Amino acid sequence: MNRYLTPVRRALFGHPARSVVFAFALVILGGTALLSLPAATEGRSSAGSVTSLFTSTSAVCVTGLAVVDTGTYWSGFGEGVILGLIQVGGFGIMTMASLLALLVSGKLRLRMQLTAQAETKSMGIGDVRRVLLGVAGTTLIVELSVGAILALRFRFGYGMSHGDAAYMGLFHAVSAFNNAGFGLHADSLTRYAQDPWVTLPIATAVILGGLGFPVLLEVLRHRRRQRLTGRRVWSLHTKLTLGTTAVLLVIGTVLICLFEWENQGTLGAFSTPRKVLNGFFTSTMTRTAGFNSIDTGALHPSTLLLACMLMFIGGGSAGTAGGIKVTTFAVLGAAILAEVRGEPTSAVMGRRLAPHVLRQALTVVLLGIGLVMAATLALLTVTKAPFEAVLFEVVSAFGTVGLSTGITADLPASGQLVLTLLMFIGRLGPVTLVSALALRERTRRYQLPEERPVIG
Repeated sequence: MNRYLTPVRRALFGHPARSVVFAFALVILGGTALLSLPAATEGRSSAGSVTSLFTSTSAVCVTGLAVVDTGTYWSGFGEGVILGLIQVGGFGIMTMASLLALLVSGKLRLRMQLTAQAETKSMGIGDVRRVLLGVAGTTLIVELSVGAILALRFRFGYGMSHGDAAYMGLFHAVSAFNNAGFGLHADSLTRYAQDPWVTLPIATAVILGGLGFPVLLEVLRHRRRQRLTGRRVWSLHTKLTLGTTAVLLVIGTVLICLFEWENQGTLGAFSTPRKVLNGFFTSTMTRTAGFNSIDTGALHPSTLLLACMLMFIGGGSAGTAGGIKVTTFAVLGAAILAEVRGEPTSAVMGRRLAPHVLRQALTVVLLGIGLVMAATLALLTVTKAPFEAVLFEVVSAFGTVGLSTGITADLPASGQLVLTLLMFIGRLGPVTLVSALALRERTRRYQLPEERPVIG
């Protein structure tokens, strides 16, 4: 029996990336089974298989797209399952398994370290233990802190009971830090559009979760060194992530305010400070969070296109955000700038970029564009929704954002399955998925003759 199982075991677990893919798929199936139980819905009638699969995938892949209203369709048990799937998906299946093994045995095996390294994107095997503990501590601190702030606001600002306020605060804090975008209100956060005590803590949690765990841990680790030496020593990855994130947040806020300033369906009805607040909140949410404080369906086409661009870029690597990642965007920008200047190599912030980094960035972008285009074509054949709405929904699924113009629930089952697959691929990343499906790696031991085709 073991002789027949060995090839299957090697195919599934022989490579850390394949283990991550298999673990995510397994948890999605488990979540689908739990959400299919009658106890998971308010009416005690079982949810449809497509609805359960879509919701489970959206939760594990921390997307936030939904085909039913989370707060009214699912029971307390169903909401608990969704919250658990969000936490597991955001924290990382392999990271959680590795942490459990660490807590039980006090040490990590080499294979577990390699698997955790593939999930956390840590730079060395020796760093995995520190990364795992840092990830757990950071997640706990941010979620509890933001949850406490929201709970206090819901209790004393909106008169909720202590239990309801605590539950609402914790649910939205976990959903925000994991960039999931699941909310318990049918209108997401539009009822809190003019309340900075709700929108700003959620936006802060989204930004922190979207930066990526390596960046957060490095900033915290070097804070003490900065106090001692007076110098800020950050890696190129951290500098690129923080700098590009800040630039995109500012550009997104300015352009959204510019496009929607007079739109009575979005920002037009607010005062100037509230317009800026919601412009910033919307810019933050397009970075793969999925909450909305204004009606997404009422946005101008120019704003929808801008949102698609921001959603496609996404957030930081090795975090809870999706998209092609800000470092990929920055690396390609550096390559374009170097080519325009006629320089032989690409450099950023005084550091030369390795050629394989540029190839990886280009591969991620082209695969992402190909997936988005293929999914858009597939959905256009099964729905009569306008092109901009379909494209927005597809990019939202690929970037694991969760923002919606309102057409997801009206799509046929085939269209919802297309988005389900896209969310799964978007969470794992095109390159991770391709490498996980590859049965073996080949090394070319010779060089081919060089020739230059005409470009452009």
